Amino acid sequence: MKKIVIAPDSFKENLTSLQVAKAIETGVRRVLPDVECIKVPMADGGEGTVQSLVDAVGGKFVRKQVRGPLGNKPVKARYGLLAEGDSAVIEMAEASGLPLVTSNKRDPLRATTYGTGELILDAIDRGARHIIIGIGGSATVDGGAGMAQALGVRFRDKNGRVIREYAAGGMLNRIASIDPDNLDPRVRKAKIIIASDVDNPLVGKRGAAAVFGPQKGATPAMVKTLDANLKHFGEVIKRDLGVRVNNMTGAGAAGGLGAGLVAFTNAKLQSGIDIIVKAVGLADYLQGADLVITGEGQVDFQTAFGKTPAGVAKAAKKARVPVIAIGGGLADDARGVFEHGIHGLDAAVARPMTLDNAFDNAAKYLANAGERALRMIMLGQDMQKKRVRKKAKKKVR
Repeated sequence: MKKIVIAPDSFKENLTSLQVAKAIETGVRRVLPDVECIKVPMADGGEGTVQSLVDAVGGKFVRKQVRGPLGNKPVKARYGLLAEGDSAVIEMAEASGLPLVTSNKRDPLRATTYGTGELILDAIDRGARHIIIGIGGSATVDGGAGMAQALGVRFRDKNGRVIREYAAGGMLNRIASIDPDNLDPRVRKAKIIIASDVDNPLVGKRGAAAVFGPQKGATPAMVKTLDANLKHFGEVIKRDLGVRVNNMTGAGAAGGLGAGLVAFTNAKLQSGIDIIVKAVGLADYLQGADLVITGEGQVDFQTAFGKTPAGVAKAAKKARVPVIAIGGGLADDARGVFEHGIHGLDAAVARPMTLDNAFDNAAKYLANAGERALRMIMLGQDMQKKRVRKKAKKKVR
């Protein structure tokens, strides 16, 4: 074995994808000290996307003070400008994310994506013409209306007056018309890609409010209000902008931000992991590789659907390279990934322990898992060599 590609996702709220890759490499080198290890930080459009892309392709981090998800408090948000200079990567959760709101104050009727729009404008001001937006982890259900306001769009009420307050899920029913005349013209000239693994429509039983509203603090009554408001907003968008978003696949992502980005910026919805695989040039790294090691914080049945290990496995299959995945933990249903191009599994947590212990010693446990995986692979190779030699001896006789 001469070349191993290590391409994991981050372990949420613990290690970045690069830190995960370095830890696994430590274990690999205990077994094969001279092997070539190529570390490729990965993400799927959710948490860690900015960090992963900057680590993988080079660039710099930019910090910008923007409006937080409740509109009344500024937050310091971070995004990435990539090495080529005209590309940026933004995580909407940095400006409009659920972790920015304490659990007792979560209120999707008031939450706005205004700060996300401010990040988009700042990136354009700095020369970005290609923007990747990861839209996981939102606190909002505003259909992207707040984001549109920040980009210059004006909403008018039934009396024709401009609505001055920050657009949020609870006031969308007051929007009678959309005035896009003040939309920054650079926005529609930019190429904006939405990185998401969500296919939910904007409204209905699988819509933004019904599926994602409760985790953002919505009561059953709020869900009904939000869904009705989103439906109204979608109808106004259809009438004034000519874009049908209510039943659009993926429009419900991030509380409807998917719909808003498509309607107001001409953004395109794409699989998050497919975007990252292409952006980091994973296919090139896989050429001549003997093994790929990927992973994420928890490997379960969902891993096979749009998550980083599945995307890495898909790329590796094309290159005919075997794949093993290392999770922080393995769910009982994790074996389902074997049907999606992953050939082996291991877990960093190899015994019962507290979450604090697992987090505090994650790098050490990942190194141990990397070593275990490599030793099993080397054992398999040795056994295969012995079988080949035995067959050769029988032929000689």
